[in-house]
Amino acid sequence: MSPEAEPAAETKRPRWRRWGLEALIFIAAFTAFQLWQARNTPHGPAPTFAGQLLDGQPFELNTWREHHPGKATLLYFWAEWCPVCKTTAGNVSAIAEDWPVTSIAIQSGPAATISKVMHERNYRWSTLPDETAEILKLYGLPGTPAFIVINPAGNIAFVSIGYTSEIGLRLRLWWAGQQS
Repeated sequence: MSPEAEPAAETKRPRWRRWGLEALIFIAAFTAFQLWQARNTPHGPAPTFAGQLLDGQPFELNTWREHHPGKATLLYFWAEWCPVCKTTAGNVSAIAEDWPVTSIAIQSGPAATISKVMHERNYRWSTLPDETAEILKLYGLPGTPAFIVINPAGNIAFVSIGYTSEIGLRLRLWWAGQQS
């Protein structure tokens, strides 16, 4: 073996270590960014609000949660004009089959406009219009899409802003359901 071949072998690191380090850096940066975005969101008991759903039924957060005893619940903040919201809608539809979900449509127009959009896009979850973004402000959210997971005791367990995967939502809801 020539002496020139040895240094090259010593300096070459396994590829999986570099990939692992890059993955850890990405996860740390992503987590830091999520925490920074959620810095103004409330902790502890979920702020309560009331309104009228698109189907005309009254909605009050605590009453809705009482209809789902022992289950974690999801509030999904979205907007008709938000391109990222369109990518998360399928995840929310899948979650709504197994978990209690109510969405809040932010600055997307009157109820009739939102109903039309929901019908065209085949969204089948209950929705509360929030034309002036008052509920979004109540939760201290900087924009959409945003997800609030509330545990069975009524406390905010998780806040996520931006794209969130279906498995990520399911895991958050499951974990919040373990808290009482």
